[in-house]
Amino acid sequence: MSTPVTGAPALRVGDSAGRWVLVATVIGSSMALLDSTVVNLALPRMAEDLGASFTGLQWIVNGYTLTLAALILLGGALGDRFGRKRVFLFGAVWFTAASVACAIAPGVPMLVAARVAQGAGAALLSPGSLAILQATFEPRERGRAIGMWSGLGGVASAIGPFLGGWLVAVASWRWIFLLNLPLGVAVVLIGRSHIPETRDPNATGRLDWFGAALGAASLAALTLGLSERQWIAAILGIALMGCFVLAERRPDPLVPLDIFRSRVFSGTNFVTFLLYGAFAAVFFLLGLVLQEALGYTPLEAGLATMPITLAMLLLSARAGALAERIGPRTPMTVGPLLVSVALLLMSRIEADSTYVTEVLPGIVVFGLGLSLTVAPLTATVLGAVSDDHAGVASGVNNAVARTGSLLAVAAVPIIAGFAPGVDVDPSELVTGFHTVLRVSAVAAVCAAAVAWVTVGGRRLERTEEATFLHCAAAGPPAVAKRVPAGR
Repeated sequence: MSTPVTGAPALRVGDSAGRWVLVATVIGSSMALLDSTVVNLALPRMAEDLGASFTGLQWIVNGYTLTLAALILLGGALGDRFGRKRVFLFGAVWFTAASVACAIAPGVPMLVAARVAQGAGAALLSPGSLAILQATFEPRERGRAIGMWSGLGGVASAIGPFLGGWLVAVASWRWIFLLNLPLGVAVVLIGRSHIPETRDPNATGRLDWFGAALGAASLAALTLGLSERQWIAAILGIALMGCFVLAERRPDPLVPLDIFRSRVFSGTNFVTFLLYGAFAAVFFLLGLVLQEALGYTPLEAGLATMPITLAMLLLSARAGALAERIGPRTPMTVGPLLVSVALLLMSRIEADSTYVTEVLPGIVVFGLGLSLTVAPLTATVLGAVSDDHAGVASGVNNAVARTGSLLAVAAVPIIAGFAPGVDVDPSELVTGFHTVLRVSAVAAVCAAAVAWVTVGGRRLERTEEATFLHCAAAGPPAVAKRVPAGR
C-alpha cells in the first residue's frame, strides 16, 4: 500500500473511469465495515433461532474479528506484491461466498466457521480499497477521491444499523448476510471492468507467512482462553505472542518493530488498544441489553445508537482541523475522558429505563468523545513515522484496534461475572453490563492519561495531511494514507 507501479493510470474524480473505481471501492469497504457492526444487532435473534449460548454469541462476533485482525497486514502486503485489483476482487469473492455460508448456517459451529472465513476475506478486501485509490488517482485528485470515499462510507455506516435492524425485525438475521451477495457481485463486475491493476515495484523479498501464522495462532489461543476461561490456552497465547515478536526481528517482517521506537507511535497505539477494546465490549453488550432487557426491536436498537454515527459524520473533520491548530494531545485526552463520562452515564440504564432520560445522554456524550478522538489519533499515528512507513503505521494501528476489540469481547464474561456456557437472564445481563461499563470507563481514563504523557502538545505537520474514513460506532479506524497538501 505504498508506491504505485510506474505508468499507473492517473484517474480523476470527475471522469467516468474515476467514478467507477470510487463506486467499487466504496461498496467493497462498506461491506467489510458494516459486517463487523450490524451483526451485534442480530445476536438476540441468533441466540433464539440457533439456541446459542452467550459463549456462542461471543464466537460469532470474535470469529470474524480474529482472522481480520490477524491477517489484515498480510492482506495489504499481498495486494502490493501480486496486484491490488486482483487481491481486492479475490477478497470480495471470498467475503461474499463466506457471507452466503453464514446465511445458510444450520447451527452455531458452522456459523462461527463461516464467520472465520468471512474475516479472512475481509482481510483481503479491506486494505485494497484505499490502496487502489492511492495508486490510481493522480496526486492532486487523491485527497478529493479519498474524501468522497470517506463521506460515502460514513453514509453507509449511518444507513447500515437502520437497514440491518429492519431486516432482522421483518425478515431474519440471515438477510444481513444475504445482503452481501448482490453487493459482492456488483464489486466484482464493476472492478473487473473499471479498476486498473497496480503493484508496488518496491515490494520485494519474502512474505512473512510464518509471522502471520504465529500472530493468528496467538490471538486464537488468547481468545479461547479468555472467553472460556481455559487458562492454559491463554498462557499459550501469550507465549506465541512472544514468539511472534521474536520472529518479527527477521528481515522482511510483517510488522517492522523499529517503528515502535517512537514514543508517540507506541503511545498512540496503546491508546487505540484501550479505547477500541472498551468500545467493543460495551457495544457487544449494548445491543443485547436494549433488546433483551429493555424490549427494543432490532430496528429500535439500531436507531438508538444513531446519534453516535451522526456525531462522527458532522464533527470528525472539525476535530482533525482542531488538532492541526492546537496539537493532538488535548483532543486525544479530552475525547477519552468524555467517553469515560458517557459510559458512566450509560450505567444508569435499567430494565425500566426510558430512552430520552437514561439511554440518550450517554449515547450523545459518547459520540462527542469518539468524534474528538478518532481523527487526531489517526493523524498522530501517521505523523509519528516517516513517509515511507505511513502505510505500515496505519495498518498496524488498524490491526491493534481489531486486536483490542477481539480480546475485550473475549474477556466480557470474566469482567461481567458470567459463567461459561450458561444462559444469562436479563437481570444478570444488566448487572454485568454495568460492571463492563465501569471497567471500560477506567480503560478510557487510562487511555487519556497515556495520550497526555506520550503524544505531546506539538501541532500536526501541514506539509502532509491525513485523510481517514469515518468509522462506525464500534468499528476501528480505517487504514489512513498521507496525501499531498495543497491539492
